[in-house]
Amino acid sequence: MAVLSGKKIVLGVSGGIAAYKSATLVRLLIKAGAQVRVVMTPASVDFVTPLTLATLSKNPVYSSFYNDDEAIQWNNHVELGLWGDLMLIAPATANTLAKMAHGNCDNLLIATYLSAKCPVYFAPAMDLDMYKHPSTLASFQLLQQFGNIMIPAEKGELASGLSGEGRMAEPENIVAFLENDLLGKMPIRNKKILITAGPTYEPIDPVRFIGNHATGKMGFDIAEAAASLGATVYLVTGPTALTLKNTAVNRIDVQTAEEMYSACLHYFPEVDTAICAAAVADYRPDVVASEKIKKSDETLTLTLVKNKDILAALGAQKKAQFLIGFALETQNEIENAKLKIAKKNLDLIVLNSLRDAGAGFGTPTNKVTLIDRDGTIEPKPLQSKEAVAYEILQKVIQHYER
Repeated sequence: MAVLSGKKIVLGVSGGIAAYKSATLVRLLIKAGAQVRVVMTPASVDFVTPLTLATLSKNPVYSSFYNDDEAIQWNNHVELGLWGDLMLIAPATANTLAKMAHGNCDNLLIATYLSAKCPVYFAPAMDLDMYKHPSTLASFQLLQQFGNIMIPAEKGELASGLSGEGRMAEPENIVAFLENDLLGKMPIRNKKILITAGPTYEPIDPVRFIGNHATGKMGFDIAEAAASLGATVYLVTGPTALTLKNTAVNRIDVQTAEEMYSACLHYFPEVDTAICAAAVADYRPDVVASEKIKKSDETLTLTLVKNKDILAALGAQKKAQFLIGFALETQNEIENAKLKIAKKNLDLIVLNSLRDAGAGFGTPTNKVTLIDRDGTIEPKPLQSKEAVAYEILQKVIQHYER
């Protein structure tokens, strides 16, 4: 399902016999594409070794407030709590649940929990009488009132030899619970989005080409963000060294404007939204030499012909799609962007200006102005391209919430 791909998960392990399952749980989370950092209670290290979980998670495991080795190093619970996109406590024993419910902060796991700003999931694990005890039921109720999400225990054979409710959910079921819960909360989970990114390379001969300075980062950040919000994403990208973190993104690599044009027209009929962030070459050489052109005369004359306008073609074919284009202008920016909206039948345009330091090609930041077809103008401050991506996708979300 790839819902967990790229997610940062803080896994809390408390001291119950079910802690042995945490090794499988870490392995499954990593397999799903998540990053995992494990925080253990002091009691849990008697059930599963930190070395095992560190090896599987590929991260250090934390079990105390400081490391007493050559130099005392403080394990920052605040940093851990802020790092995670979600926190999962599994197994969550009756003791740990009571501490969580009442803020009894006597170990690193509880301190991290109290510092977390992300959604917190907990998977209870205990014997059946403990599970049904009024104090435990009160902990369940209080924690859920706080906004925490309970992954119900399962029925089965327990460590005591009895059989009943209280067995921690199996790791596979915990992962499925997380995926289904997260998916149900994603605002564009039922939408398909086409995104273009990067430059195009228009060949002159087998060695040389006409290109531009676009890296593709803006389009890649939009694709990553759209996938994290639940969309099915088709990313048509020109040549770039960038890689994707989210395995849910469907990447289609192209070289030329003609190849990008064909790919976009292939996917456009089935998508709900298209966001064209690629820097497509306006022209290509009329004739591509079959052999490398040798250096001879002082000048070289190339005849260029116009490429097909991908954005205009999508606008002409648009039915119910929400169509977003980009404009990079150096003069009369607002006026030219508004003309492009009308000419190409767009719903929204993202205006870049090369006048602004820190914006444009080859930078991790961008400064854009969003202009919709009604003429509403929203200037945005200089910010990371990841933040710009979410600003753009908020417009997509708002469109479908109407």
